[in-house]
Amino acid sequence: MIEFGHGTHVGLRRARNEDTYYADAGLGLFLVADGMGGHQHGEVASALVRDAVADLVTRGHSLVEAIKGADERLMAQARGYGDALPMGTTIAALRLGPGSYEVAWVGDSRIYLWKDGLKQISHDHSLVQELVAAGTLDPAQAAHHPHRNVITQALGITAVDQLRIGLARGRLEPGMAFLLCSDGLTEEVSDAAIAGIVERRDLATQECVDHLLLAALEGGGSDNISVILARTR
Repeated sequence: MIEFGHGTHVGLRRARNEDTYYADAGLGLFLVADGMGGHQHGEVASALVRDAVADLVTRGHSLVEAIKGADERLMAQARGYGDALPMGTTIAALRLGPGSYEVAWVGDSRIYLWKDGLKQISHDHSLVQELVAAGTLDPAQAAHHPHRNVITQALGITAVDQLRIGLARGRLEPGMAFLLCSDGLTEEVSDAAIAGIVERRDLATQECVDHLLLAALEGGGSDNISVILARTR
């Protein structure tokens, strides 16, 4: 049994919401996409990728195949525009199957797993994360680095043959919870504060999501915010 909650908010400083998400317990597919680009291209990109991944997974493709296919569709769509504006999106996706889970991501939208504590299971495709991995930047400084929002991989911008899709798999157990979110949440709310909300079993998953969105707004709401929380029983 899967209980899930979901929500999105434009935030307090943006005119448009370029985030989108998809949540379908029947298909076992959940995803968050954070679009980027001018002239509404960001919201077009995230919506196109959302629909493409859902379509391809429904047709029997794996999560990685679906993300690659979505990138190809987005690239083709972008070529149809007569300007040079970027048209890209991140993606953080979860697929639940009988007794197992699979997560895949591109960019800096994140996936967390709660099991006796909260752990980030995705790894940001970002300049700051590359500096941390290389040992040239302390992880404690990463959250406040001036270039923390510079991503190194994005659907629609990174060519398919150069796309590095993050992937993790594991055994699904009762009591697990998966959090998918755009950086509008993680920019404003610490992992410790997120954990304090996600671990509350006296709240339904939708109530947890509502609390997370409110926490991001109270933290400044500097970007669009999208959150999905899926919990196994």
